[in-house]
Amino acid sequence: MRTSPRAWLALAAGAVLLAACGGGGETGAPTAEAVTTLAKTDPPGLAGPAMKVRLTLLSSPAQWVSGGDARIHVRAAPGLREHLEIWNNGTRLDVQLAEVADGLEGVVSGLALGENRLEVRHRSNANERDSLVLTNWPITGPMFTGPQQQPFVCTTVQGGVARQPLPDSATPPGYRVTNAAGQVVGYSRHCSIDSFVTYLYRTTGNAWATLPAGPRPSDMQVITLPDGRTVDFVVRREVGTINRFLYSFAMLAPAGENSAQPDLGLWNRKLLYWFQGGVAIGHSQGTVHSGSLNADILKLGFAIVHSSGNNTGTHYNMNLAGETAMMTKERFIERYGVPLYTVGLGGSGGAIQQYLIAQNHPGVLDGLLPVQSYPDMVTQTIHVGDCELLEHYMDATDRTNAKWRVTKNRSLLVGFNAEEGFARVNDALAPLKQALGYSTAPGSTECIPGWRGLTPLAMNPLYGQAPNQQFWDPITDILTIRWTHYDDLRNVYGVDATGAARVTWDNTGVQYGLASLKAMKITPAEFLHLNWHVGGWKHPSEMVQETFPFFGTGATEVQKALTIPGYFDPWSRKNMNLAPDAATPAPRSVGDPVAMRAAYATGHVFDGRLDVPALDHRQYMERELDMHNSHQSFAVRQRVLEKMGHSDNLVIWFTDTIPNTPKASQTFEALAVMDQWLMNLRANPALGVAGNKPPMAVDACYDRNGQLLSAGTGVWGGILDSGAPGSCTAAFPLYGTSRIVAGAPLKGGIYDCAKKSVAAAVADGTYAPWTPNAAEVAQLEQIFPQGVCDYSRPDQARP
Repeated sequence: MRTSPRAWLALAAGAVLLAACGGGGETGAPTAEAVTTLAKTDPPGLAGPAMKVRLTLLSSPAQWVSGGDARIHVRAAPGLREHLEIWNNGTRLDVQLAEVADGLEGVVSGLALGENRLEVRHRSNANERDSLVLTNWPITGPMFTGPQQQPFVCTTVQGGVARQPLPDSATPPGYRVTNAAGQVVGYSRHCSIDSFVTYLYRTTGNAWATLPAGPRPSDMQVITLPDGRTVDFVVRREVGTINRFLYSFAMLAPAGENSAQPDLGLWNRKLLYWFQGGVAIGHSQGTVHSGSLNADILKLGFAIVHSSGNNTGTHYNMNLAGETAMMTKERFIERYGVPLYTVGLGGSGGAIQQYLIAQNHPGVLDGLLPVQSYPDMVTQTIHVGDCELLEHYMDATDRTNAKWRVTKNRSLLVGFNAEEGFARVNDALAPLKQALGYSTAPGSTECIPGWRGLTPLAMNPLYGQAPNQQFWDPITDILTIRWTHYDDLRNVYGVDATGAARVTWDNTGVQYGLASLKAMKITPAEFLHLNWHVGGWKHPSEMVQETFPFFGTGATEVQKALTIPGYFDPWSRKNMNLAPDAATPAPRSVGDPVAMRAAYATGHVFDGRLDVPALDHRQYMERELDMHNSHQSFAVRQRVLEKMGHSDNLVIWFTDTIPNTPKASQTFEALAVMDQWLMNLRANPALGVAGNKPPMAVDACYDRNGQLLSAGTGVWGGILDSGAPGSCTAAFPLYGTSRIVAGAPLKGGIYDCAKKSVAAAVADGTYAPWTPNAAEVAQLEQIFPQGVCDYSRPDQARP
């Protein structure tokens, strides 16, 4: 696997460029915009005829050019510009360069795959004035993410694209490409299409419609731009393929323009990158999300860029997401020029992508607007993997214990909130559980409405499929796919001797329910019984197919659940490591240290590096057990504090919600604040990120109608410090996870806990106020032969 481009600092004059983009510290990175700024702010002594000619790349770092094109800038004095030529690999290029304030700018094409030497020469004597070496990669990728996933099912016939992919092979394997008569004309492995431009207009009924060639539609909306201009709401949209994924560029445009020479007069020169959430296991091209045409953003004058490769409902390889974002933004700059800034926006997996791309690929995003955030996905699997083990324990193993028939008591083990009283949170399977003799509670924990089904999706290689997979030849390729999160990231985690991807999930030493024991909410006997029986997960290669309720809950499936022993299995019990006999504790799962280290080394774990402004905002949905549990914003902040020594770049907002009622959102307020913040940074780079905060860029919380409750320093006090609860802390209760209940820190992210002996744990008061007797110590030592987790020490998997 090639090394990920963590830093762009190999560029000459990197330290100067950092100042130009307002970066702080040695790990920042220049944006393309910063290169342009540098060229326009030379000392007076370099102005005019004495100005040294300088060639720079605007669209990407020199080592990561794709598709054979690149936007360049040539700094040159006015009298010299018309005498300059661009050469590549010893051949003069016919390039149309436009004059800009400090030189020339344009797009060079026809770059060779691999290394290219680009030169600026004086046409009279062919003397080189400046040069740079760049590396060009195929537009189909990859650049640095390693071998591409196969099979890879095309979806160009869906999602508004409605065209067959271009055949790139005459023979299988590949996606069958057919003509209008349905005849196979070839096969596609890259899922490429020719890019195309369409014009849409917004109707008075708030829908998109294709702009007709004739008279102006009578139902076209008219909008007023922030600068006061009144215009028809018409959008130019370009769609194509980059890195095998579908991309979309959209911005306001005047009707009747020439798409080959677009009129950019309605664009505010600001770019928003739309990131989408979801959970998927890859092997699909994905579809362009409707957010790529967000009308409320477009009518402000922003351009929106999006790729199906930046949708975690397509895949969860964050190296691939970063590579795709780099390539897609590069294409946008080549087509439309360098934006004033690029801001990310997206929720859930879309928030994760922002944090990790900012960490791993500085310069792609200048500001972040994460919504319903997590710090990353890979460390969420640690505690989410506990969910069904603990639900199974309460429902089945310890079914006679009346404690688990009280909904709120289930949080004592799971850590997540538990609720009852309305359809979303009530246990829909309760009647079947009771009929089959299992225990249940009226309501549920977040594990059920939030996470049920994701354990098999992530771990079970037999449980998964790709849209349109029937069009792949040979179909046997599809049938051999290992549908796991780990296999989706096999280039990251590596593979074992059997060819299966290495697995990170581990629960050795984890003392489930420890905090509840210490708080005397569960008894020592319950604690011991739980940890003796909870078990772990089989290796994916040992798993069998899921059953009820994962393939429907209709009458036929219900009948199977009631009559076939073991068919009713919402916990995936059949794929658990359970106790073989009463005298033996259930074995725990041991993760692969190679895979764990790889998660860190490849940047899939958010380590807290945050060099750009971020306004993390979320709707508070704990009452409805939404999977986006609210403590995650503070898991992000804790990691930032530990890495950076401060969290001045990170602002956290909550907005309250009530189940089954309309929800307010602060996203557009957040976008307005971020716009001020980034424009301040452009105007005053020396002040840095924290020094350019606008007044509203402070921690805050809002009521269910979106009205401000409290804002300022200390409103979230008491969460990450030992102080009194702040006003927002008091208004928005936070919950934990199973690992936090077991003693892990709020920031999460402990793959392989450090271990201490049971004797040491007894001696240091780990179980206080309980002091285990000799028989209980012996039982603990039998459960935990390798010792118990010592969360005062860091993750042992961290490189």
